[in-house]
Parts: sequence; structure tokens; C-alpha cells
Amino acid sequence: MKNLKTFIYYLLVSMLLAAICTSCNDKVTITGIELDKTEVILSIGGTATITANLLPYYANDKLKWTTTNSNVAVVESDAKEAAFSEAIVTAKATGKAVITVTTKNEKHSATCAITVINAEPELVLVEGGTFTMGCTQEQGESCNENETPSHTVTVSSFYIGKYEVTQQQWEAIMENNPSYFKGDRNLPVERISLNEIQQFITKINALTGKKYRLPTEAEWEYAARGGKLSKGYKYSGSNNANSVAWYMGNSNSKTQPVGTKEPNELGIYDMSGNVFEWCSDYYGNYTADSQIDPLGPDYGNLRVTRGGAHGIGTGYCRVSFRFGSSPNTIVQDLGFRLVHPKD
Repeated sequence: MKNLKTFIYYLLVSMLLAAICTSCNDKVTITGIELDKTEVILSIGGTATITANLLPYYANDKLKWTTTNSNVAVVESDAKEAAFSEAIVTAKATGKAVITVTTKNEKHSATCAITVINAEPELVLVEGGTFTMGCTQEQGESCNENETPSHTVTVSSFYIGKYEVTQQQWEAIMENNPSYFKGDRNLPVERISLNEIQQFITKINALTGKKYRLPTEAEWEYAARGGKLSKGYKYSGSNNANSVAWYMGNSNSKTQPVGTKEPNELGIYDMSGNVFEWCSDYYGNYTADSQIDPLGPDYGNLRVTRGGAHGIGTGYCRVSFRFGSSPNTIVQDLGFRLVHPKD
């Protein structure tokens, strides 16, 4: 009986040691493929890098990359016979595709969903004209000192984004989404510095051959007031903030999908509320002098931001309200929209 117990003991120990040493075998079993991305949004002409790792990491096998729709997106890889592989996805046309990576024996695979959009903003033509910038009669007693003196400004024609730049548009160009509020890609992008916006503009211009830029403060206010179609409203499109703006009283203190309130006279949305918007000007005091296409001060520490936001009152959503922000400011109530020259 004693010898039987000893035999069983050694048998169990041998089985345990064999299990522990399985990883010492020359042939390694691949247990899966890990991708660093499972979903990618791209603009037409844009690219993204996807990496794949075999699990466990010391396994070796050749990986193969394919796409379900080469009209939408194509994929090229380094085709290494190793545990790590990298592929470049290039967007060709709007639509959807699935990138699949498999082992050569096709026992294991992983996929990444690709969505290709046209990241260019939908634009509204703002016909040039002359207006009074700053504190005007409809603003009543709400004006701040930095909105005075009111002065005459003439602005040339330009195009402006119908909506604030969305998280989907940002992600398609920058391959990231820094926003605090998420869940709907039609939310305005926020938590972006002025430098990051300039990077976005550089990239979208390189992809499209266009000349997008931030609006000047004068262009922004002229468009917010409704341009030549202006009816002299306090907010952009109405004297009733609730109809045109997401602000503290109706937003549940978070951003809302763009274009879900009423537009202003030109058909532009959210120029009051939702998120503040960067302008290109340095922040400075007004003068009473008449101006033509002003660019703002030559230098300064702050940049102009306009329009009010979801987490504050209606006084900040007025068309003449102005504020100065550090270019490094990264907050959840500050985004932007683009303009483009008419010619």
C-alpha cells in the first residue's frame, strides 16, 4: 500500500512538472492576435497605422492583412514573419470597410472597423458688408467694458463652417479624440489647445489643397450677427437664448450634438452656446476707429474666444461678448469652427 501511495505521489508530481514545462516546448501554440486599434475614422486620403501582436508574444507566425472593401480603404503591411506586424491603412472614398489580420494557418484573426468620412466642414457663404461691432443697442445693459467702444467694421466675403468642428471630423484628421464629453461623434470637439488646432488645419489643408483657417474676431461677430441678413438679435439668431443656444439653463451642463438648436439668419448653428470658439486675433482693447478686415493686435498673451458655452449663463452667449484665453488653454467648453476665403 505504501509503495502504491508513493507511486501515485510521483505520478502527480510528474504530471504537474509536465504542465509547467509546456512552455519549454519548441512548438508554441498561438492563442490569439491583439490589435492596438479596433475602430478607426479617417478622412479621404488619410492614413492610419495599425499594429498586431501574436499572443503569447514569443510566438512566431506570418500575419496576413486584408480589407473587405478596397474601394473605401486599402491596407499594406511589412509582411514580417514575426510576433509583431504593422500595417498602413489608406482611405480612398467615403464608406465603411473591415481590415482583417490572420495567421497564415488562418486559425486566428482580428478585425478593425474602418469608417471613411469627408472631414471638410459644410460651409455657409457670408457676403461681405459693414456692421457695428461691439456693444450695440440690442445688448442693453449686458455689455462689458471690453465690448466698447462700438465701432464700424467692413468685412470682405468669406465662407464659414455651418457647424462647430465635431469629434468625428477631428478624429478623422488627428486619429485621436481628446474631448471630455463623448458618446456621440457629432458633439463638438473640445479640450484642444490653439496649437493643436493649427496642427489640424495644417493636416486638413494638406489633404484637401484648401486654405482653411480660424475666423478673425470681426468675421466671427459679423457671421454671428447674421451678416447682411441680420435682424439685430441679442444672440446669434434670436432674442430668446433657449431657441438658439445650449447654455447652463438647458444643456444639463454638457455639450450637445451640433446643429440641434435653431440656426441664425445665415443658417449657421451654435454661434451662441455649446462651446466657446477660438478666433485668430490676439486679445486687445477696441478703438473707435472704423476698420476694414481687421486682424486684431499685432501681439499679445491671449487669443480671442467667442460665443458662450454649455456650462455658463446666457450673458456669455451674446453676439458681442468677448473673452481672452491662453493659447495653451485645454478645457471642456472650448472648441472651434473653420472659415475659408471666398476666392
